[in-house]
Amino acid sequence: MKRVLGVIMLSAMLGSGAVFAAEQEQQVGEQAEAPAAAEPMHEGAAHHVAVGAAHEGGAHQVAGHEESKSSETAHHILHHVADGEDFELEIPVPPYHLLTVPIASWFSFLKIERTPGVSSWLDGCWDLRPTKAILMMWTATALLFLTVFLGRKRDANGVPKGLLTHLVEVLVLYVRDEIVVPNIGKAEAPRYTPYITSLFFFVLFMNWLGLIPGMFAATGVLAVTTALAVLTFVLTQVAGIRSAGLKGYLAHLTGGVPAFLWVIMIPVEVLGLFTKPFALLVRLFANMLGGHLVVFFLLGLIFMWALGAVAVALPLTIAIYMLEIFVGILQAYLFALLTSLFIGQGVAMGHHGHDDHAEHAAEHAH
Repeated sequence: MKRVLGVIMLSAMLGSGAVFAAEQEQQVGEQAEAPAAAEPMHEGAAHHVAVGAAHEGGAHQVAGHEESKSSETAHHILHHVADGEDFELEIPVPPYHLLTVPIASWFSFLKIERTPGVSSWLDGCWDLRPTKAILMMWTATALLFLTVFLGRKRDANGVPKGLLTHLVEVLVLYVRDEIVVPNIGKAEAPRYTPYITSLFFFVLFMNWLGLIPGMFAATGVLAVTTALAVLTFVLTQVAGIRSAGLKGYLAHLTGGVPAFLWVIMIPVEVLGLFTKPFALLVRLFANMLGGHLVVFFLLGLIFMWALGAVAVALPLTIAIYMLEIFVGILQAYLFALLTSLFIGQGVAMGHHGHDDHAEHAAEHAH
């Protein structure tokens, strides 16, 4: 709903300015043609025509100003939610731009340009420079390491002490006992708990870092969520092959149907392998981007309409911001939960194979 609301508000803001300007231009054109077709007017009529033309020109300027304001607000919002080569720390009062970090310029050597014909697969430009989304990922990683380091405090008996230490321990135990073990099983849970726990905290830190004024939400960039989903996809396939073996993994793609149905079942099963990580990346990306768009558009109403809009826009912005704090941890939980569920399905391939062999052995024994 937040994503749909953001798109609707963007369309309404841009469309209203354009429609209003078009109506004003059409009205000015119709009124300009009428005096030309009429008979010569006396001085008083000419004065009234001049005054009317002045009013029309003023209306046209107002329409152009409204359209320019709508376009400028939309451009400003999209600039803040889109990825870029530079990170700009801005404030809503002069001097506005406090700091600009030219990330791409610092790593200009990572932009590799190959002359066509030198190498068949390296032709063209390979731009590997980091962006502000990568900078936010580095920042989230640094904060995560700092949190873990500060949360290692224990007394002489090895008992955790301190609020941060207990908070980290509670979250880690929750991820292990309530997410990983129920979906993967006690036998395989210790193998995958470190990855899923790291994934939970990493996504959580990136989500909440984007809520700090002046920062940028890396999870609102499709490339970031795609990379996380690809890692889960690879680990899921590795878990399936490790559990069932390569032969059992390939046999699982047939769905257990007769051979003449393989031409239908195998493409469906292969497609299902990719729909799972696709759902992961779209869910995280859409929720985080949609929430930030709604917050920015609510604040943009103040500049597009008048200061009187503060009475409506500000309370709604605060409410959505509070909701985004909850959504940040909810999306981290869902990402970890679905990842453990997908890995658990891969691990279950081997158990299904063992169960089938046991049933066949029991049938032969009878």
